[in-house]
Amino acid sequence: MKKIFLLTLLPLQLLAQPFSKQEISRWEKQAQQVTIIRDNYGVPHIYGKTDADAVFGLMYAQCEDDFKRVELNYIDKLGRTAEINGEPTLAWDLLNRILFDSVAAINDYNNSPAWMKKLCNAFADGINYYLLKNPGTRPALLHRFKPWYPYLWTDGSINAINTSGITESEFTKFYLDSNVVAVAKKRDEEEVVTGSNGFAIAPKITESGNAILYINPHVTFYFRPEVHMNSEEGLNVYGAVTWGQFFVYQGFNQHCGWMHTSSHVDAADTYIEKISKNGSRWVYQYENKSRTVTEKKITLRYHPGSGGLSSKTITVLFTHHGPVMAQRNGQYLSVRADNRLMNGLLQCWLRNKAGSFADFKKTLDLKGNISNNTVYADAEGNIGYWHGNRIPVRNTKYDWANPVDGSIAATEWKGYHTTDQVVHSINPVNGWLQNCNSTPYTVAGSNSPKQKDYPSYMAPDEENFRGINAVRVLGEENKYTVEKVIKAGYDTRLDAFEVLIPALIRRCELSDLPSANSELFCQAMTILQQWDYKCSENSVATTLAVHLGEKMLPAISQVKVPGNEKAGFVEKTKEFSSHLPADISFTVVEVLKELEKKYGKWNIPWGEVNRFQRISSDIDHKFDDSQPSIPVGFVSSTWGMLPSYSSRTFPGTKKRYGVDGNSFICAVEFGKKIKARSLLAGGESGNENSKHFFDQGLMYSKGEFKEVLFYKEDVLKHVERSYHPGE
Repeated sequence: MKKIFLLTLLPLQLLAQPFSKQEISRWEKQAQQVTIIRDNYGVPHIYGKTDADAVFGLMYAQCEDDFKRVELNYIDKLGRTAEINGEPTLAWDLLNRILFDSVAAINDYNNSPAWMKKLCNAFADGINYYLLKNPGTRPALLHRFKPWYPYLWTDGSINAINTSGITESEFTKFYLDSNVVAVAKKRDEEEVVTGSNGFAIAPKITESGNAILYINPHVTFYFRPEVHMNSEEGLNVYGAVTWGQFFVYQGFNQHCGWMHTSSHVDAADTYIEKISKNGSRWVYQYENKSRTVTEKKITLRYHPGSGGLSSKTITVLFTHHGPVMAQRNGQYLSVRADNRLMNGLLQCWLRNKAGSFADFKKTLDLKGNISNNTVYADAEGNIGYWHGNRIPVRNTKYDWANPVDGSIAATEWKGYHTTDQVVHSINPVNGWLQNCNSTPYTVAGSNSPKQKDYPSYMAPDEENFRGINAVRVLGEENKYTVEKVIKAGYDTRLDAFEVLIPALIRRCELSDLPSANSELFCQAMTILQQWDYKCSENSVATTLAVHLGEKMLPAISQVKVPGNEKAGFVEKTKEFSSHLPADISFTVVEVLKELEKKYGKWNIPWGEVNRFQRISSDIDHKFDDSQPSIPVGFVSSTWGMLPSYSSRTFPGTKKRYGVDGNSFICAVEFGKKIKARSLLAGGESGNENSKHFFDQGLMYSKGEFKEVLFYKEDVLKHVERSYHPGE
């Protein structure tokens, strides 16, 4: 019998259900059990009698600060962006509907432990109470939030989608039979090129004898606000929360802290399926037997540009491995990946309340962290690193970096690796750990885990220039303080240019230029020769190097490294530098002329070009050269920059404006009492009229941190406003 499941949203769900008197009465009662204290930077410190009260207050506070971002993240995971953006985002919606199945999310909510169900209910209640008390807020689509929504998105990172190498165009063409209807750009995702940084410093190399953790996610600006949650049930957690989620994703409590960095751990696989049509049904071969392909009809709604919503129904194919995602070289490809699971949400909450190293390790044993590594430190003096968390056990005779034969049992997963089996390092003798989305085999310098001890699929990550810089920087100090850790995290050396610029200078010395360009060229070369490879606002060399580097990037990406088919950016850069083309000097002149044309002079300081500006609450960034902006001395971490700042020009602008990189940054020392300092890109509020919209902008541009107010007695000394939700 053909298996057909309908995965359509019921029409009734599109309509706002009025809030009942019973609901309103319950919310008002719970609101009285919650106090939100806004400090002098607008950071919400939420105090509740129960954990559920704290969640209720957190969601209310998030909506106050930026309801648009809260709502968008759930519109995204519900697969409903095309109802706003129209047909061009249909493929993105389809992908989300396949991988983040609402029916499965509802089932997980219904089967949740009672304590988690209370938190999920408080999540929905807090947002719905905000909508009740703020009728001026007009949702784009979601007029009532449901308690099962958190199970749509059980990882803390919005980009936890793993399609195991299936490209957007392949997926779009396969299901929508179009090269025009493109998958929507992923908004607010982890910065793919530049990633994040995490450092853990052991007591043996700190001045106080306490462990220190450096938390430095790189995401789209304004993607994560800074929050503090407390309850009389033992919750006291501080850090960054992704809009719309009710747990601190990267942060600390009084016992321990955690930082997540994106990973290339192979946690998903592509299978070649032998699929064919047998009459009116699809079948596939497995162990020499025929199996029926499961078909699921998914109805997507989209805004056609005028009038009401239109709809399109797509039949999605599934084998026992997972959804069929593409057809490549005549072969059907399915993907097995755990993009959404109950344990992910449980783990995210339970680590917020971990009271020891043993407690934290138990949360890792849930294997719910789908997409990330973990850098850890605690009050007991431990530091730790785990490269990935949910990693399938596989037969090592197969190349899991490429599609494998799905018709045989030998390629099935054999369960999951235990926490002790993944690449990890606990309390290394050197006293520090680092990860910058780089290989775990340099996580503790020469004391790192050895690659030969692990299967290749477990850590295919290449080294990057940030990782090289972090290893160098962390080895230069043995009496760390919070301030010294921040200084290390803000090291401005650009390791990539330590490779590229000397090679460029040597090659250009052998080149002949037309006399008309020789003086200009020599002046630029002199500036680069005298450069210390550190970026800054006043550095002309930084301007030259970044623009030259961007000019060379396409060629670097195409480099073939002999004997290393999987070479990463570091190895490709080194290979490129050893064989620079003879006409590279003309590239230098070309860059100088482009700078002169755009800015009126080629020798312009980097801070005049590179700016930080926030003038709009729109999620899609808007910039204007005529409006005030702040100079920034940082560059993209593509070049080895630890405090990443990715900038570019936009239509109508000559100056470059930052869009992602350093977001929430925090250094925390664990001892008898927490000591921490933090910084947030721009400000806490998404409201243009709030004084906290951009009050940390200048601080951000200079790396000037504020004191974290972790204890209530300190919070009460800096109260800007204290209130119950709804007041």
